[in-house]
Amino acid sequence: MRISLFGTVVILLMGVLMEVAVAHHILGRPAYNLNEDSNTPSSIQADAMIGDYMVTYMIYPAFPKPGEAGRINLYVKNVRGGAPYQGKVTFGARPNAWYNGLIGSSDALILGVQPIDDYVYRQTFKISKPGPYMFNAEIKINGEAHVLDFPLMIGAPPGISLASIAVGLTLAILIGIGTAQRRRTRTGQIRGALDHNREA
Repeated sequence: MRISLFGTVVILLMGVLMEVAVAHHILGRPAYNLNEDSNTPSSIQADAMIGDYMVTYMIYPAFPKPGEAGRINLYVKNVRGGAPYQGKVTFGARPNAWYNGLIGSSDALILGVQPIDDYVYRQTFKISKPGPYMFNAEIKINGEAHVLDFPLMIGAPPGISLASIAVGLTLAILIGIGTAQRRRTRTGQIRGALDHNREA
């Protein structure tokens, strides 16, 4: 079977394209999902709508440790036509505790203000204290500020301490005793009412 010069070129080009397609994925994960320093997938990847814009964010590495450098990648494009957002994005973070904002300041941090870079807004961060944090990205559309919040745990999530278990058991015992006392009181009241009706 004779192959022409044109056929040989086509076969070679197909082989090169297949190599490029295979090299784009590592362990079944797309390359855009990876940090350039490792093959760890993003810890958070989600989409949200802000006005007419679709926002996709990714956070690297998978599980940031205290004092370890991390990065946020933000993609913002208009759902009508797909044009990327051209303004600047302000990134921030704050501790995400239940009491946050109740006692004084919330220790909010401004991480930076970033321009678009090859269709991506990139922001690095380094948080020294472990715990839950709420990161945010502020985008101004037609002069109005829109804020996208996304939670992230720095370090290992806190475990249940012995003190928490002791407090929980104490509360459960007190609730049980209170319920038993109420039942006894109601039972006594019902018996008393029945005895009173019998005598009458």
